[in-house]
Amino acid sequence: MGMSDPEGQGPAEGLPGLPPEWGRIVVPQDASALAEEAELVRRELRGRAEGARRPSRPGRPDGLPPLALPLLVLLVAVLTTVAGLFAVTWPRPPRAGDRPTVVPHATAADLTGRALPALDLVDAGNAAVPLRGLVPAVIILVDSCPCPEQVAEAATLAPPGVAVVTVEGGRAVRPAPASPGPAARPLADPAGGLRTFLRLPARPGTAAALLVDRTGVLVRVVPELRSAEDYRADLARLAA
Repeated sequence: MGMSDPEGQGPAEGLPGLPPEWGRIVVPQDASALAEEAELVRRELRGRAEGARRPSRPGRPDGLPPLALPLLVLLVAVLTTVAGLFAVTWPRPPRAGDRPTVVPHATAADLTGRALPALDLVDAGNAAVPLRGLVPAVIILVDSCPCPEQVAEAATLAPPGVAVVTVEGGRAVRPAPASPGPAARPLADPAGGLRTFLRLPARPGTAAALLVDRTGVLVRVVPELRSAEDYRADLARLAA
């Protein structure tokens, strides 16, 4: 170590390794004499550390320019909207539950043995006529074809006690055509309930026939009535 200062305050000038331009260096014997300078140094160091952590602009917690935060929020909203549109409009394979249910047309075999529904038809005076009150009967649907020859043939061949009824769509009831034999009873089905029950579409130029026994059960369904030979064998079962 160097020589002590004559005043006893620290090493003398000319300490080895120190540049002469630093001037006189005084090192006190009591370290508490440097407390004030040490506090100043600590404050300066804390200030520099806080300055390094401080945002570049006051009031901007992320240090972004004034318009950066609104633009970021707008960009996120636009991206979210676009993603939602893609999710809604993107084509997806149909699921089993998304496919429409197709109800097939009933066949004659499907309908045979079923009971007539409790429907009301109407006559020419707009009076209600219960469908089940007509049995046993041959019911001919003439909403797509009057088919007078087939109707007259059925009325002629029907056994005693078996009614022959024609059913039209809507409320209009056309009178039965004149014939030398028994006449059919004309009725109308305004609600189309009989066609709905049968799931049997109307085909232009053809009539359909239902043979119903006295218990109201379908014995035979003829989707396209052409000749009495299609149902002649079943007529005897209706009055049994």
